[in-house]
Amino acid sequence: MNSHYTYLLIDVLSILFPFLFSFDKRVGFYKYWKWLLPGLVLTGTFFIAWDVLFTKQGVWSFNDKYTLGAGLLGLPIEEWLFFLAIPYSCVFIYQCLQYYIPGLDGQAWGWKVTRPLGILLLITGMIFAQKAYTFTSFSICGFVLILLHAYRARLRYLKMERFYVSYLFSLIPFFIVNGLLTSLPVVMYNDTENLGVRMYTIPVEDTFYGLLLLLGNITIMEWAKQRSLKKFSPVFQ
Repeated sequence: MNSHYTYLLIDVLSILFPFLFSFDKRVGFYKYWKWLLPGLVLTGTFFIAWDVLFTKQGVWSFNDKYTLGAGLLGLPIEEWLFFLAIPYSCVFIYQCLQYYIPGLDGQAWGWKVTRPLGILLLITGMIFAQKAYTFTSFSICGFVLILLHAYRARLRYLKMERFYVSYLFSLIPFFIVNGLLTSLPVVMYNDTENLGVRMYTIPVEDTFYGLLLLLGNITIMEWAKQRSLKKFSPVFQ
């Protein structure tokens, strides 16, 4: 196989099975597409802007050997597709848990974890403020968690227990996909801008980058769903 198709193939394989199983009658994930779309667009816009900035600053770069060469705003087209394929697949896992482990949503530990985790991440980011990737991934993720916790009374539709468990499940494909991207490597990191701590070949910052990516998509999807149901269902009147 031509090596230039590598990143594209990783994207396609990442979304292929979640997409095919979206039509399973038990989960019916295709019914959530209209609510998922705003999350993909809004969260994707933020992450692409972040990606463009850090690529220009040399925080990370892409290996032309494994990309098609076509790009937009300095990013390979496959990187744009990454922000469709990976969030879609991870949110699919989140939605599957509603069917397969329905009792998660009735528990109360999710919000109890959120603020301490957010504070820890924010402090860690501040300590390593001189390292661009460490600072942004830890600090932004921490700030968002603290902000969500502060408004938790208005976010009852956001099931944090299911989010955290789905995130843990998502780490399995995450390590496979990011392991490929960083070991070939398709994506090359400037270690002066991160802690230099690797899980196999994956910077530890990627775990919280991924957490933030999933959290953004799920929060917006659940918000869009709640607004839609509140508007059209008398139960929410």
